[in-house]
Amino acid sequence: MTNQTLKDVTEALGQVIDPETGLNIMRMELIHDLSVDENGILRMTFRPSSPVCPMAYALAHEIKKRLASIESVRQVDIKVENFRDAERLEKLLSTDLVCTEPRD
Repeated sequence: MTNQTLKDVTEALGQVIDPETGLNIMRMELIHDLSVDENGILRMTFRPSSPVCPMAYALAHEIKKRLASIESVRQVDIKVENFRDAERLEKLLSTDLVCTEPRD
């Protein structure tokens, strides 16, 4: 499960496009320390392109949306680094990120 889940996560994050550059966030290397354990707990670090990145909140919203669609991900722990409002952005990313209702 872990390898397939990690592949699903990588593919989903690869679909998150920075509108200013036209590149996906994986290619831009904005995601670091990506791991998924056997219980479906995803951990990663999101580093916006600058401490005042104007697209950080929009990208975070899209990250949240993409990760929530992956059935095998049960919990998400996202750390935000190198961003002025890192704590606020982490709260946004952790709020209702993954569906808590049983999935069919």
